Amino acid sequence: MRFIATVSIHKEDEWYIAKCLENNVASHGKSIEEALAYLKEALELYFEDEEIPTAEPRFFTSLEIAV
Repeated sequence: MRFIATVSIHKEDEWYIAKCLENNVASHGKSIEEALAYLKEALELYFEDEEIPTAEPRFFTSLEIAV
């Protein structure tokens, strides 16, 4: 079965943090590609013991606020 993860990536110091928004599994790497590769591995391990969720549509946008 296939699962398409929605992933958020941001940089903290010298690390890129990749996080799956469906289940909060996260990983990090020195590059975006490395962080995604490690996240893919972490998700594969995670789903060995968990049921794969059904795909629900997700909508994302940006929101500007005054601070």
